[in-house]
Amino acid sequence: MSHILIIGGGPSGLRAAEVASNAGMRVTLCDQTRSVGRKFLVAGKGGLNLTHSEEIETFATRYQGPDQPHDFWPRALADFDNKEIRAWAARLNVGTFVQKSGRIYPKALKAAPLLRRWVEKLRKQGVDFRMSHRLVSLTSGKASFEGPEGKIEIQANAIILALGGGSWPQTGSDGAWVETLEKAGVKVSPLAPANCGWEVAWSSDLAEQLEAKPLKNVVASAGDKIAPGEIMITRYGMEGGPLYTLGPVLRRMDKPLLTLDFKPTFAIEKLVGKMESAKKNFLAESQYRWKLSESMRLILDHFHGPFSSAEHLAQHAKACRIPLTKTRPIEEAISSSGGVPWQTINDQLMIKSLPGIFVAGEMIDWEAPTGGYLLQGCFASGTRAAEAALAFKISKPG
Repeated sequence: MSHILIIGGGPSGLRAAEVASNAGMRVTLCDQTRSVGRKFLVAGKGGLNLTHSEEIETFATRYQGPDQPHDFWPRALADFDNKEIRAWAARLNVGTFVQKSGRIYPKALKAAPLLRRWVEKLRKQGVDFRMSHRLVSLTSGKASFEGPEGKIEIQANAIILALGGGSWPQTGSDGAWVETLEKAGVKVSPLAPANCGWEVAWSSDLAEQLEAKPLKNVVASAGDKIAPGEIMITRYGMEGGPLYTLGPVLRRMDKPLLTLDFKPTFAIEKLVGKMESAKKNFLAESQYRWKLSESMRLILDHFHGPFSSAEHLAQHAKACRIPLTKTRPIEEAISSSGGVPWQTINDQLMIKSLPGIFVAGEMIDWEAPTGGYLLQGCFASGTRAAEAALAFKISKPG
C-alpha cells in the first residue's frame, strides 16, 4: 500500500488526508502542535465562515499572487467548490446556511463540532495522527522530525506540505518551514501580513477620541480599486474589510494612501446644496446637514481642515485622503502573503526541484480577502495536492 505523508494539520492538511484516505492510501499526518486545527478553531470563534455562495467564475477572481497561473483557481475550485463544501459538511452532520452577504456558515456557527466530527472520520479511515512532531529536514520521499521521543525519520511515496503561512503563530502557523525549505534548495518569497490592519499617524489626543469608533457605509479606494464597507478605527490606525480588500494595492505603494468617500450616495453638488444657507462653521454644520459622524468630522479636520467653503469640505468628504504608515505585524494578521512562488511548483502543486513533494494552502504565494475565500482556497488546494499525490508514481520508500 502506498504511503502518503502530510505535514500540517490545518484545513489544507486535513482535507488532503481525507482525499488520500478515501482512496485507500496509508496516511500519516504530522503536526508540530499537540492537536490539529488550531487556527481553524480560532477562525471559528466569531463564526466559522466556511465559504461564499458566489458563482465560481467570480469566486476565482478573488485570488491573486505574483505569477499565479490564470487558470489554476478555476480548475482547483472545480475539484472542490463552495457547493461541495456544503455537501461535505452535511455528510459530517453539520448543516450550513447562507447569510444575506453570501457568506456560508455552519448553522451552529462554531468550528469545534465540525472539526471534531472531521477528525473522528479520519481516524476511522486509518489516518495516523502524530502530534508534537516538528519538521527539521526534507528530501524527496523522506522527512525528519523532532518528536516526543527525539529525532525520527518518516519515509513516504509522496509528501504533502500544508504548514500554513505566518499569521497567528500561537496556533502553530509560525512560518518556521521557510528555513527548512530554503535549506532543501527551494526559493521562498518573504512572508508578509495580508488581511491586516494599517497604522495611521494619529496624534495621541485624536487616537483617544477615535478609538473603537466605526466608519460606517463608506467606500474606500486605493489606486483604481474600490471597496465599500465598514472600517473600525483603532488606537494605532484602522482595521476592517475594505482595508483587507485593498491590501495588495496598498502594499505595492511606496507611500500607501487610502481614500475614503464618507457620503458615497451623494454627489458633491448635492452636498453643497444641502449646505446652501450656511456661511461658516461648515464642519460643525455637516453633522446635521450631511449626517457626518463625529469620527468622520475629526478625521476630515485632522487631515484637511480648516475648510473655507461648503464645496471645499464636500470635496474632501467625498475623497478624504489618509496616509498610512505601515501594516500591523504579521502575528496580528488574519492571513499572510508570500511563501512558495508559483514558478517553483507545477500545475499539480509539486515542487519542481523536489519530485514527490507537494504544497497546499497558505504556504503558496497567494492571498484572498475575508468572506470565505481563504478557507475555500485551503480546501481546494488541499484537494488538488492530494489528488496529484495519489497520481504520482515513485518507487517504494527505503
